[in-house]
Amino acid sequence: MDGVEQINESWRILIVEDDERLADLTREYLENNGLTVSLETHGGAAVERIRNEQPDLVVLDLMLPGEDGLSICRRVRPFYSGPIIMLTARTDDLDQVLGLEMGADDYIGKPVQPRVLLARIRAMLRRVETSPAAAQEGAGEEPVRLQFNDLVVDRSMREAWLNEQSIDLTSAEFDLLWLLASNAGRVLSREEIFTALRGIEYDGQDRSIDVRVSRIRPKIGDDPIHPRRIKTVRSKGYLFVKEA
Repeated sequence: MDGVEQINESWRILIVEDDERLADLTREYLENNGLTVSLETHGGAAVERIRNEQPDLVVLDLMLPGEDGLSICRRVRPFYSGPIIMLTARTDDLDQVLGLEMGADDYIGKPVQPRVLLARIRAMLRRVETSPAAAQEGAGEEPVRLQFNDLVVDRSMREAWLNEQSIDLTSAEFDLLWLLASNAGRVLSREEIFTALRGIEYDGQDRSIDVRVSRIRPKIGDDPIHPRRIKTVRSKGYLFVKEA
């Protein structure tokens, strides 16, 4: 199994990809590495599949017949909070940014090596695997819940509240918010954030962190133009302010 760790075999992955041969090969590889995989080849049917099946993770192609990946991602986010990895054959930075703005958690350029896709899937699933029980076991080392005045972030429940109202966050947005909040008062560089969240080295070009910060700010009551809670520190990174 490629000499890497096995993960929970109950994880259910939905691949939305119109290239049936590629999808079948990808499914076979992922299943051989301990995942349960189902396929959908038509964009028009993907939204209902995701709504009804609630897979643990979705691998979503950008270009699909019936409905494209950006539209699907935007439509499913109100009822699906799991990770979405978007596949794009185009290298246009705009496509990647649009995907993130629509709610994708990660993106990979096609053609993608199965090992790379498996590694990204595992990294995503590891981040959402933390259960309340597991979090409590480590509570003596790291807090499970953080509160900053009217903002509460709970790692065990993977939820956040502003003025006691639940905040709608994607999996990747929660991970970034928790990382920043748990390091409140310390500037985190983009390199640190990128490595912590995606497990790969920052290439200096990826804009996913900036896009997610811009999406998180209004959700936590921050001013997008003059932020007081998540500040951009020029040439250094981002700072979560303890007392905003």
